[in-house]
Amino acid sequence: MNFDVQTITATALGIALAACCGFRVFVPMLVASLASKFHIFNFAESFSWLSSTPVLVALGAATFVEIAAYYVPFIDNILDTVAAPAAGIAGTLLATSVIPIDNEWMKWIIGIVAGGGGASLISSGTGLLRLFSSKATLGTGNAVVATGENTAAIGGSILAFLIPIIMAILFVLFFFWIIKKIYNRFTKKNTQKQKDAELLA
Repeated sequence: MNFDVQTITATALGIALAACCGFRVFVPMLVASLASKFHIFNFAESFSWLSSTPVLVALGAATFVEIAAYYVPFIDNILDTVAAPAAGIAGTLLATSVIPIDNEWMKWIIGIVAGGGGASLISSGTGLLRLFSSKATLGTGNAVVATGENTAAIGGSILAFLIPIIMAILFVLFFFWIIKKIYNRFTKKNTQKQKDAELLA
């Protein structure tokens, strides 16, 4: 496996696109399919079906429904329960279809870990943010969160093709930030439980 500039750039593109699946599952897939359809880039041969017309129509419809549904209070919270695993699957598929590695096992391992794992992590982070918004604003502030996610998904997917390496680095940094926030949240919650237990003892 030769790590030339083209391979590194394509891998960065796959990671960045997969990460965008954490904001919206179908938007990055639609953008990638359109890019392939207009010959801006090519999927791996075994994934060429992703740029077929029927798949493009299906992705377009799914994208519209997904974006619209996240503007309905509390429906968005229900969607978050399936968003993380769905984002993981989409991220894995998208990363694996882009990464130019001949070894199929290695390609899928990187796709699952970097693509699926990153997408699921971002989806979990945005889900927690929406849950906080729902509690703090009774769902009225969720539209702002949804708009931010839509912007990140669309803008991130487009920028992934323009500056793939930079976007991949930014998303990796974002992964660590989310991990830190989730860790701090659970640490704080466990600390509070211990204090409450000591007071009751």
